[in-house]
Amino acid sequence: MNYWLMKSEPDEFGIEDLKQRPDQIEPWDGVRNYQARNMMRDQMKVGDLAFFYHSNTKPPGIVGIVEIVREGYPDPTQFDPDDKHYDPKSDPEKPRWYLVDVKFKATLPRKVTLHELKRQPKLEGMKLLARGNRLSVMPVEPDHWAHIIALAEQDPAG
Repeated sequence: MNYWLMKSEPDEFGIEDLKQRPDQIEPWDGVRNYQARNMMRDQMKVGDLAFFYHSNTKPPGIVGIVEIVREGYPDPTQFDPDDKHYDPKSDPEKPRWYLVDVKFKATLPRKVTLHELKRQPKLEGMKLLARGNRLSVMPVEPDHWAHIIALAEQDPAG
């Protein structure tokens, strides 16, 4: 099994939105970065787990866990001129953008903030914490995953 981190702005689509979806499943659409696309298209497998990260909010942080329930397939929003993720250069014969379907697994006992993550020596090398990293989808090492799960279960004050 692989572990991932997937960012979403809670004003656009948050963990609570996913919980409200039928069967708590949703396509993770709108990714328009080639590196993130390649991970979703080529590396994410059914059964992989991902942290759900709320970005562009105060404070940003990890709020939950999702499971990959459908492997990469063409993102239909790229072909819809009425969708904000429309890409006129995409060709249905050779799709440019892919997505996966995710299923809600859990809300963490508490949000683990980006500030807190940056203060963890055990998370050295984590892609999320790399200077200049703006990817919305990224791998998470198993030891980093385990450490973050443990952090979420701790009282941040003590």
